[in-house]
Amino acid sequence: MNKLGLLGKNISYSFSKSYFKKKFEDEGIDNTSYENFDIENIDLFPSIIKNTKGLKGLNVTIPYKEQVIPYLDKINKKAKAIGAVNTIKITKKGKLVGYNTDCYGFKNTLKPFIKSHHKKALILGTGGASKAIAYSLKEMGISYQYVSRKLKKDIDFSYDTLQESDIKAHQIIINSTPLGTFPNVNDCPSIPYHAINKNHILFDLIYNPEKTSFLKQGEQNQATIINGLNMLKLQAEKAWSIWNLK
Repeated sequence: MNKLGLLGKNISYSFSKSYFKKKFEDEGIDNTSYENFDIENIDLFPSIIKNTKGLKGLNVTIPYKEQVIPYLDKINKKAKAIGAVNTIKITKKGKLVGYNTDCYGFKNTLKPFIKSHHKKALILGTGGASKAIAYSLKEMGISYQYVSRKLKKDIDFSYDTLQESDIKAHQIIINSTPLGTFPNVNDCPSIPYHAINKNHILFDLIYNPEKTSFLKQGEQNQATIINGLNMLKLQAEKAWSIWNLK
């Protein structure tokens, strides 16, 4: 029996497990299972590798996309450039190879919505997912700036310093923070939403709820809104193709 799974913390709500369970049923894949590996800290990761018989691959989610890197034997070039891993393939020889499919999922979800005026983006948050977003935007020729709670090196704005004019100048706004995830559905990043208009795209990496407070406020101002669901589906399929590479 081949085993796959998701590495993360507090992941009982996870999309991946239900997605793959349905995929296996729909496609008649009966020699593979998918389970959650919910760990308190990354130190427990080696014991999963050691004690899980038949483990062929893992998805990696918050907060371990960066923390898992030192435990890997090899990192794919793109994942190395991004600095975050969300897919691990375990080779026949037991080597752990890290990949990043966030980039693929994000880029292919955003692309159909891009118009000629979408030249500048704001990335809300600076965690592992934000790195893949920055990398994708760079590949797409879209300039970006980071917004975080505190101003520090490489952070362009804090939520306190972000002005209405900054929102107007950046017509793609991406929430890569967990703010607004179920059950805390009323939370949202603190930005001047009234400056958003019909030329904006608001992209939220969150998929539960389907329409976060961040997206609702964008919609009220006639922005194009995108949640994280399609991105996750694309990533899942990309991960599946990586695990099944001969």
